[in-house]
Amino acid sequence: IGDNVTLHSHVVIGRGASLGNDVTLHPHVVLYPGTRLGDRVVLHSGVRIGVDGFGYSRSSDGLQKIPHVGACEIGDDIEIGANSCVDRGSIGRTRLGNETKLDNLVHIGHNVTVGAGSVMAAQVGIAGSTTIGDGTMWGGQSGAADHLDIGDGTRVGGRGGLIGDVP
Repeated sequence: IGDNVTLHSHVVIGRGASLGNDVTLHPHVVLYPGTRLGDRVVLHSGVRIGVDGFGYSRSSDGLQKIPHVGACEIGDDIEIGANSCVDRGSIGRTRLGNETKLDNLVHIGHNVTVGAGSVMAAQVGIAGSTTIGDGTMWGGQSGAADHLDIGDGTRVGGRGGLIGDVP
């Protein structure tokens, strides 16, 4: 835990998690084991970082959970709104680039990379293994399907949905 860190009530920090300097974790924030936060990160109430991603395979015994053992890295100068969730990577990592800002109720799936300076309004959802460039803007209730490449500066209007790559 770095210098000048503020931990409010009911914060949970999992084994091996690391926090940079000047971090503020508001009530009921949970950092799962091994997550990493950079400097000047603000996580509002109810944020969950490093949660298992959504992954199952079918077998003769029914649905079997796929273990998610990857990393979750939050860069510097990040702010994440209340009740948002950033999944850990299944094997690789999930990463938010520096100066990214997420509003309330945003979900970032496993193995997603969000470039620096991106902003996402309320209820944005990004499906797993999507790569998002720098400086993107996402309107409320917009989202992206899985395994997409979304270029720098892309703008997605409210309730817009991306189903293919965007240069």
